[in-house]
Amino acid sequence: MNAIVIALVFAPLLGALIAGLFGRRIGNLASQSVTTGLLLAACALSWTTFYQVIWGDWPGHFTLTLAPFIEVGRFVSHWSIRIDTMSAVMLVVVTSVSALVHVYSWGYMAEDPDRPRFFAYLSLFTFAMLMLVTAADFMQLFFGWEGVGLASYLLIGFWFKKPSASAAAIKAFVVNRVGDFGFALGIMTVFWMFGTIQFAELFPMIAAKAGTHWSFIGQSWSAIDLACGLLFIGAMGKSAQFFLHTWLPDAMEGPTPVSALIHAATMVTAGVYMVCLLSPMFEYAPVTKQIVTLIGAVTALFAATVGLAQNDIKRVIAYSTCSQLGYMFFAAGVGAYQAAMFHLFTHAFFKALLFLGAGSVIHGMHHEQDMRKMGGLWKYLPVTYAVMVIGTLAITGFGIPGVEIGFAGFYSKDAIIESAYAAGQHNPIAYFAFIVGLLAAALTAFYSWRLAFMTFHGTAKWGHGHEDHGHAHDAHAHSHGEHDDHAQDHKPHESPFAMLLPLILLAIGAIGAGYAFVENFVGEERNAFWRGAIFNAPTNHVLEHAHHSPQWVVMAPLVVSMLGLAIAFFVYVLNEGMGARVAARRGPLHTFFYNKWFFDELYEATFVRAARWLGDVFWKVGDQKIIDGLGPDGVAAVSANIGQRLSKGQSGYVYHYAFVMLLGVAGLLSYALWAWAR
Repeated sequence: MNAIVIALVFAPLLGALIAGLFGRRIGNLASQSVTTGLLLAACALSWTTFYQVIWGDWPGHFTLTLAPFIEVGRFVSHWSIRIDTMSAVMLVVVTSVSALVHVYSWGYMAEDPDRPRFFAYLSLFTFAMLMLVTAADFMQLFFGWEGVGLASYLLIGFWFKKPSASAAAIKAFVVNRVGDFGFALGIMTVFWMFGTIQFAELFPMIAAKAGTHWSFIGQSWSAIDLACGLLFIGAMGKSAQFFLHTWLPDAMEGPTPVSALIHAATMVTAGVYMVCLLSPMFEYAPVTKQIVTLIGAVTALFAATVGLAQNDIKRVIAYSTCSQLGYMFFAAGVGAYQAAMFHLFTHAFFKALLFLGAGSVIHGMHHEQDMRKMGGLWKYLPVTYAVMVIGTLAITGFGIPGVEIGFAGFYSKDAIIESAYAAGQHNPIAYFAFIVGLLAAALTAFYSWRLAFMTFHGTAKWGHGHEDHGHAHDAHAHSHGEHDDHAQDHKPHESPFAMLLPLILLAIGAIGAGYAFVENFVGEERNAFWRGAIFNAPTNHVLEHAHHSPQWVVMAPLVVSMLGLAIAFFVYVLNEGMGARVAARRGPLHTFFYNKWFFDELYEATFVRAARWLGDVFWKVGDQKIIDGLGPDGVAAVSANIGQRLSKGQSGYVYHYAFVMLLGVAGLLSYALWAWAR
């Protein structure tokens, strides 16, 4: 058992080291084979572990300590591997998606000369996420947390010769540092309260110390709410929640496999996982739970509205990720942690499917990403079209209530909406989340089917010029950097088998993952499934109440989703061109959504310019004028001035020096005579 968990966690690191350090010597094929093979092995071991932990004879919880990490007084951290239901679920999600992304990249990155570096970064990313999800204390959690941040910086900026890619990588890194500062403060607060950062020691102490308060500026603050609030700030950055979301769409500058890996299984789900892992803390932090619910609901609505107006195929899917993460957070905020994890699990399959499907479209369209330049592709990309439709049905939550047959998103998203309704009977913010959940479901259906209809249906727009309807063309630079083989005159073509196989496997997950696991995650069997990995306070009965929701609540998600589909069909199929005409009018609402609520402009005008101005003040005034002016430069100037004046007396003539000496002797004799006379 120990050997299996060690192998599955460190296999990606071994692949990253081999490809990263020796990639140029062993070549592209060997680098790809080693990293992909080790990821497939890790995936197989993860599924084995998952089966054994959930249904086998392995213990439900165990921690394997590998080596000491930090020991400073009571602050003790060890390199460990924690295996329970939570980590087992995440191991399956991370390694499955990452393995398929590795396989997919064989086809997608076939023309790139830097494949060893790319595959090394992918494996490094996966290893960091595995360290995060198996952490037994906050320091290892923080190590994995920062590791995925570093790997995302490397992957987003993989084509570093593109200025936009480098800028996007820096933006992701900086925005995440804002959240990580709050996360670090949260860890410090936890240690101050409990004297430990070990989860096994910490969780049993929470109930007894939940009433601890912290006095500051004459006010008394709930320490557990403060700790959870600071930790949630970290989750907001990593999972791109409202206010700290701006890095996520720009992350599309990386290769499409990177987008799938970041958005489906690794970095952006880390925040949701962390909140659910720390359910023993959040259950005793009611104020923070309200904040989590509110931020999640606002994010779900915000991202859904922005997704309506985007034209880049990858950006539409990116904003859908942001919106779906909002669902997960408000589920955790109302206490339905199991539903949040269930949606995280199902979302990994259909979101990876949508991103890799979009990559197949981009590949078939010779690296074109603007949906306005597509249309009629279903004939040329039949397999990609089929799996994209499956992914769309899954993300819109298509299914038949009562019969309980549907795609993966039907089970998990409906569980979240019903949980929000159940919690909303006594909590106005939870009821707000319920209303937003329904509205976002309608918007999700509209923009998801808009993507499908604009890309695969209607008249083909790739064989001739395209008129820009009102807004600047926002497609990214060609994905393969220097290898620009874009040609609008070429007909679209289906992707190679290496790209289609992962799509087919993910489509199976998008169809059946919800049905297969609904009872385990959120049904009557959930307690036996989770085995205490998720904690619900004795007063938390939200999932039980959700199972007895009124019929109109059960039917509402299907109704609003079908409404979104009908409107999208009317606008983009029955009245093709209607959407373009609406965009061409540049109405205030469309402009507001198209420009992402003007968050980038707002942050540029406030934080960026203010930081630049403050930096100029410290540099030009504080450093150059004050410190250098009064310090080194000032002393040097005075010394130079005095030296210049004294140097004028150094003529070099002997009689001048003799005359000065004579004056000195005369002065000394005069002083001696004066002193003797006294």
